[in-house]
Amino acid sequence: QVQLVESGGGLVQAGGSLRLSCAASGRTLSSYNVNWFRQAPGKEREFVAGISWTARSTNYADSVKGRFTISRDNAKNAVYLQMNSLKPEDTADYYCAAGGEYGSRSPDHFGSWGQGTQVTVSS
Repeated sequence: QVQLVESGGGLVQAGGSLRLSCAASGRTLSSYNVNWFRQAPGKEREFVAGISWTARSTNYADSVKGRFTISRDNAKNAVYLQMNSLKPEDTADYYCAAGGEYGSRSPDHFGSWGQGTQVTVSS
């Protein structure tokens, strides 16, 4: 399995931006579809965005569409999540995951996970 490490989280005011990174080690990330998920306190883990291993296809949760952008740089073995126009309801721990089929939005379908990075959006 590929090992994943997220970074880039932090505290930001509503309307601000953050860029999360998901770096891989152990194996190349270039052959994996990658999703971002998030989990707020007391809530289930939910899908945020996904990107195919070719980077030709992306998909988003309705709640973030038009505000978040997922991208990847296979040369750097990394996937990114650019988050703009952040809202307090975006506050959560954000996780990248690899190994599932493109288009799948279930956490159960992804076998490799990072430890998460915390995003807090103040109002």
